[in-house]
Amino acid sequence: MIHPDILIVDDIQVSFGGARILRGIKLTVRHGRITCLIGANGAGKTTLLRTISGLETPDAGTICAFGKSITRVSPKEILTQGISMVPEEGRIFKNMTVIENLLMGAFLRKDKEGIARDLEKNFIYFPVLNKKRQQKAGSLSGGERQMLAVSRALMSKPKLLLMDEPSSGLAPIIVTQLGKMVNEINNTGLSVLLVEQNAEMALNVAHYGYVMDHGRVALEGPTEVLMNNSSVKAAYLGILE
Repeated sequence: MIHPDILIVDDIQVSFGGARILRGIKLTVRHGRITCLIGANGAGKTTLLRTISGLETPDAGTICAFGKSITRVSPKEILTQGISMVPEEGRIFKNMTVIENLLMGAFLRKDKEGIARDLEKNFIYFPVLNKKRQQKAGSLSGGERQMLAVSRALMSKPKLLLMDEPSSGLAPIIVTQLGKMVNEINNTGLSVLLVEQNAEMALNVAHYGYVMDHGRVALEGPTEVLMNNSSVKAAYLGILE
């Protein structure tokens, strides 16, 4: 049985060069839900995702996933536990083809038949990638690269998908499509932790949200509550009351 709280971040503190970046972060992701984390540039959002992924080491605090501690565990081990991250701006392998990028996402898997099935499933899910499966990834548009980055992460068969600023640099119409895509992914049962500067998109697709400010959680709550909060409206949605 899957515990309802599949990720628990408790009092995480991270420093770089003597400067404290994360100051006692507490955050929970529930099974089957989209949880969003919004905040200004420099709030510490990406640092938190990198710490959950094992790419940064916390000074203090604990991180538990699926009932087990993953604090100070290697990125490879965290991936095998079922946590995959879509990095900021996609960061695909530009000189590889679309299909080669997708196979890189499955590099820890041994089930060849399952990999083949998931490849075709992803091509159904992202038909534009199917048309360009033999193209070099560097020739894709910004939106297509983001789709490829998400699809590559899905090839690892994650139970929790971390998404770091997926709307960064994308046109508004692509951002809308991206929001729908995140909902569709979640509808398959996959839990998502979505880090975004585009607060409107994030709050519209997520079930629960956290607002970060200077390395701390300033606010949290169901997204419909946050969207009606006067501070959130003024600072992140451009609505003055």
